Amino acid sequence: MANKTFVIGHVNPDTDSIASAMGYAWLLRERDGAEAVAARAGALNPQSAWLLKQLKLDPPALLTDASPRFESVMQRLDSLRPDAQLGLAWTLASKTGGIAPVVDEDGKPYGLINGFSLFKYFTKTLGPQPGETTVREMMSAPCKDAADTNVPKFPASGHIRDFLNRILRDETDEYWVVDENNVYLGIARQREILNPPRLKIILVDHNEPRQAIAALEEAELLEILDHHRLGNPHTHTPIRFTVDIVGSTSTLVSEQTAEAGLSMPPSLAGALLAGLLSDTLILTSPTTTQRDKDAADRLSRWAFVGGSPLKGETIESFGKALLSAGAGLSNRDPNEIVSTDIKQYEAGGFKLAIAQAEVTDLLQLAEHLAPLAQALDELKDKRGLDFAMLLVTDIVRGTSRLIVSSKATPMLNDLPYPPLPDGTRDAQGVVSRKKQLLPVVLGLLER
Repeated sequence: MANKTFVIGHVNPDTDSIASAMGYAWLLRERDGAEAVAARAGALNPQSAWLLKQLKLDPPALLTDASPRFESVMQRLDSLRPDAQLGLAWTLASKTGGIAPVVDEDGKPYGLINGFSLFKYFTKTLGPQPGETTVREMMSAPCKDAADTNVPKFPASGHIRDFLNRILRDETDEYWVVDENNVYLGIARQREILNPPRLKIILVDHNEPRQAIAALEEAELLEILDHHRLGNPHTHTPIRFTVDIVGSTSTLVSEQTAEAGLSMPPSLAGALLAGLLSDTLILTSPTTTQRDKDAADRLSRWAFVGGSPLKGETIESFGKALLSAGAGLSNRDPNEIVSTDIKQYEAGGFKLAIAQAEVTDLLQLAEHLAPLAQALDELKDKRGLDFAMLLVTDIVRGTSRLIVSSKATPMLNDLPYPPLPDGTRDAQGVVSRKKQLLPVVLGLLER
């Protein structure tokens, strides 16, 4: 973990977030020789899951927060059985810095032999007046006689911060690290626990802390690669920071790949193409630039080759299949719809969130409107927001309907989208949350 760099997108990841993390991690390994690993900060949405299955790619590793865990500071030291001779523990301790773990046959910790436990054992065996007991005899005793059986255990996946108060109160210098079945994994020393290595993180497709992996402040942030508005986190040292005016982060990754004289493997190129086409609605969104179109041509050339899962596809056919895989309301829970593709913001003293769902026909909204409105209100209350919005976008006709949570600020009455009898607003021609809806909302709140 200490040597790896995790490339990770925003929480509630969309296809561009997943694809750019995978593509940029590959580029860092191939171009820079870095030990980069693609990660995701949440569950795959239906579109991304469909894409990875089509391309036969494994999803990025799930990493929900950056807080150091006990597994990052443990050492898997050799161990002895409780009935092994104490002399063997002495030999082992001379190699491990004074520690000999004693582990049962079932792999569970029995006790720890260290300098203090040996002193207690010698004192008990010899008494205040040493008699005729020899060192040889003492070293022939079983390890269990000299092991400290009260050493605390901590789960390998546990966050160090959650146990700090207990560790600081203890007079113990070494601790067991175990798995979920209480099986021995290693030993952690207090000095390493109190100064754990920070996870190395590169953020893609976002730069706002509220959209990032939890406990980002406990990580070492190395770089940001993004195409959204600025809301970047505070850093202690300079970092590489790239935010550019393109339709997707996948575009930026493909450009860097080409600049390095490299080409992506077909499946990975297909994933990046999907991230680009998803974010730009097959190059029709107002966020689309000429660079995105050039990137789509480049990625399609890499992806649509012989032996590729996408052989025979075109940008248009692949894009339509991709958007259809993520569209629709009928087979999804309303709570999932309002929370899957969602981003939180702060502006003008308000906390808000805007979610987006894609459909192939807005007529289906009528039968799902009531449960969606209820789910939006519940999400607002659960996250402590002032209001929440759901932009339901018809990807075929290039238009949307806007649902706003109840009891929203009166400022939103000035939204330039006419209210309809069913309580929604008619956002004609609006397909981009980032470039069309968000600037309007923020403009009202900050005026």
